Amino acid sequence: MIASEGFDYDGALAACARGDQGALRRIYDRDSRSLLGVALRIVRHRQIAEDVLHDAFLNIWTRAGSFDPARGAGRGWIYSVVRNQALSLVRSGEREIGVDEELLDDLGAAAAADAGMADAFELHQDLGRLHDCLVGLDVVKRNSILYAYVDGCSHSEIAERLNSPLGTVKTWIRRGLTALRECMG
Repeated sequence: MIASEGFDYDGALAACARGDQGALRRIYDRDSRSLLGVALRIVRHRQIAEDVLHDAFLNIWTRAGSFDPARGAGRGWIYSVVRNQALSLVRSGEREIGVDEELLDDLGAAAAADAGMADAFELHQDLGRLHDCLVGLDVVKRNSILYAYVDGCSHSEIAERLNSPLGTVKTWIRRGLTALRECMG
């Protein structure tokens, strides 16, 4: 795994938009394991998560031209494509299969064994910053974001959990994400 320092996600996406298949390969080689973890967390079945990842990379390839670096980081855009692909599948109700906890533990151990020390340090540092930024949010904004991005809940599910109007939940998430972007710099 390559350290995140020095990898130009924005440039790789621009190269994909120009038809550079090597750029897509570099993104895949660099982040596929982590992206598979994102999909697996949501769909809870490895085979389905692999399908989600495949479909997401097709979307990344075909939609790379729509990426706008002025609206956010390339890495975040890529992770959003995978997350949205997984959530769309779950929301469609086509497949919902539970995953064995041992399998999740094995995947976590395998991912940890593959990660380099520099990557672990950077991840820890980024997670520490993220934690500090999350602590700075209002409780409802923080919970809304965690339900959406950690638990994979839809806006409607979050509104139900928080016993709040749907529009209010959407506003909390949007404002919370804006505050997180500013805090993470």
